[in-house]
Amino acid sequence: MFRAILLGFLIVLVVLGGTIGYKAYEFLAVPPQTPGQNKIVLIEPGQNLDAVANMLVAEGVLRDADGFKLLAKFLDKGGRVKAGEFEVSTGWTPQKLLDYLTTAKGVQHKLAAPEGLTMRQIARLAEDAGLCSAAAFLRAARDPEILKKYNIPAESAEGFLFPNTYLFTRKRGDDGTYVVEAMLKEFWKQAEALWPGEKPAGQKLLAFVTMASIVEKETGVDAERTRVAGVFANRLAKGMLLQTDPTIIYGLGEKFTGNLTRAHLEDAANPYNTYTKPGLPPGPICSPGLKSLQAVANPESHEFYYFVATGEGEHKFSKTLDEHINAVNKYQRGRGKKDDGKAKP
Repeated sequence: MFRAILLGFLIVLVVLGGTIGYKAYEFLAVPPQTPGQNKIVLIEPGQNLDAVANMLVAEGVLRDADGFKLLAKFLDKGGRVKAGEFEVSTGWTPQKLLDYLTTAKGVQHKLAAPEGLTMRQIARLAEDAGLCSAAAFLRAARDPEILKKYNIPAESAEGFLFPNTYLFTRKRGDDGTYVVEAMLKEFWKQAEALWPGEKPAGQKLLAFVTMASIVEKETGVDAERTRVAGVFANRLAKGMLLQTDPTIIYGLGEKFTGNLTRAHLEDAANPYNTYTKPGLPPGPICSPGLKSLQAVANPESHEFYYFVATGEGEHKFSKTLDEHINAVNKYQRGRGKKDDGKAKP
């Protein structure tokens, strides 16, 4: 009798062992689907392994959350799962999935923001890149707490969103904070070399970036930037109006149709009209690049007060109004183009 009971018990153990072994084999070797399909999953920063495993089951890329957690513990990878956006497959085994989530960089979304764009234009690029809506970006760029955190002396981050190519891991929800903060961090990182000593702050910093934004919009020729910066420095020092078209265009905003008229030049209601208002405009008109910032930090010392586009991408610089008028007649009026505005004393 005892032998029979013992034999039965051994048979049960073998069956159970075989069942457990088969279940283990099935879990480790058989993916949820064959063939699989790709899916995007998002792991939030600080999300624990329990939540990750349950999310993977809900997404259909894993069949057993407990088995996945046990596998991660056995391989000592329980705390190594990365946060981010990942493209995975329902055709992967749990170990392949675990290996990927602990080693891959995840899906990176590129935001290419060239020099000279306004805050609104960058917001649209962020939306096109799938990072956040343009509205969410603009909310973050006007958030007083974010501006205070990064010592931005203005009501928005206009001019301080450093132009560069960025790679982002997309966040859940519609929040532009992480994009704006990355661009503000890059501004200060790049600006470090400009001010090896005490950094400008408050209105001094705002004036510096505002001037750099004007230089950025006035010329695309790197070799001219310090000379253009010198022209504006000379005009300010002499109490002359800056008379620069890009500031008026910025002030017009969405109302600008591409044609700058005499009425625009005489519109005193435009706070960015440097034909009617002395000094710098209220703030930056775009995001200047490093070369424009460097030009304002070290403007060329000269006696030029005027410049006009030659029509070949560069400018003719003049010391006197008469010289400038002659240059305008030569390069602009003969082509039916408008004087670019640096002619009035």
